[in-house]
Amino acid sequence: MATGIRDKVAILGMGCSRFGERWDMSAQDLIVEAFEECIKDAGIEKKQIQAAWFGTAFESQHVGLSALALPITLRLPFIPVTRVENFCATGTEAFRGACYAVASGAVDFALAQGVEKLKDSGYGGLPNLGSNGGPAHFMVMPNMTAPGMFAQLASAYRAKYKIERDDLKNALAHISAKSHANGAKNPKAHLRKAVTVDQILASPIIADPLGLFDCCGVSDGSACAIVTTPEIAKSMGRKDLVSVKSIQLALSNGYEMQYNEWQGDHFVTADKASTRAYAEAGIKDPRKELSMIEVHDCFSITELVTMEDLHISPRGGAIKDVMDGFYDATGGVPCQIDGGLKCFGHPIGASGLRMLYEMYNQLLGRAGDRQLKDPKFGLTHNLGGMPFMNVCSVAIVGRYN
Repeated sequence: MATGIRDKVAILGMGCSRFGERWDMSAQDLIVEAFEECIKDAGIEKKQIQAAWFGTAFESQHVGLSALALPITLRLPFIPVTRVENFCATGTEAFRGACYAVASGAVDFALAQGVEKLKDSGYGGLPNLGSNGGPAHFMVMPNMTAPGMFAQLASAYRAKYKIERDDLKNALAHISAKSHANGAKNPKAHLRKAVTVDQILASPIIADPLGLFDCCGVSDGSACAIVTTPEIAKSMGRKDLVSVKSIQLALSNGYEMQYNEWQGDHFVTADKASTRAYAEAGIKDPRKELSMIEVHDCFSITELVTMEDLHISPRGGAIKDVMDGFYDATGGVPCQIDGGLKCFGHPIGASGLRMLYEMYNQLLGRAGDRQLKDPKFGLTHNLGGMPFMNVCSVAIVGRYN
């Protein structure tokens, strides 16, 4: 009977480039920047890597050679490399492939790397989905924008829980201000300036009720991880191990669009994936057991409803928790301690691994000015697609038992 991957995989090393408008760097340069940190941290030689998973959502935008871009850039030793893409969960998908390979016993050392070079497109948001969007993008929803769709999520949430507009706006502003305060302490973050709640509330409206500071930007960047078994890591003299407790994915199956039960106020996939992730990790009460979370704050409303989908805040109760400071750096479960998508940045293929990079450094006490006191478990959450059709990944890492 399947038992999952809890404590079967240890993170041996991680690396992350600086995120931002990296005009002077190609995608390949960013891959190297992250990998050099990762391989040094892992303490192994490149020739010991036996397989790799390469995540990039828009490979035609910047790498062109699909999976070949990774081994050619890094001169990997003629090993199998698989290119993966799963919308904004692409980085976690690469990590999942590497972890499953190690957990199965197929390889001893596996690499997961994600990269995206988005700023060179000259477009303020994500590039056109092209063939990835298929007829759904070009025929069914040609006039939809990301801010518009997530603004509808906010309206549905308000309607279901009978929330006043100003109360929601204040909570969203607090979420963004918290992330900017955290990002200001992160030397690798794209945006590093603190912003006040008043500045956020006074910013231009993009899609009501979402203003400028409720929307994350896009960035250039890369992040990676090398994983192995705990036994191998310990044989190398590693004492403080970060192990993988669970990785779960859930994809929409048409329920949201084709049935009447869903009211447009939350993400069904996040509810399902997190429930399975807690079961695999052995976590009974996430509100009490989780030390920190990194969630997919493409928009501040996404972060708000995800707090409930992750079963940390009760349904309709996230606003109170936010305003009480529960998700602040000094709160019960700090959220986006590195600045999140909002401030660290969102190079699609790298984002999931970037989140894990923060959890890894926090668990090892390496987070500098952002360091939390004695963290035990960290959760990362990615959401790709739209509220009514998406993919969600949830990963939990922690200290090795």
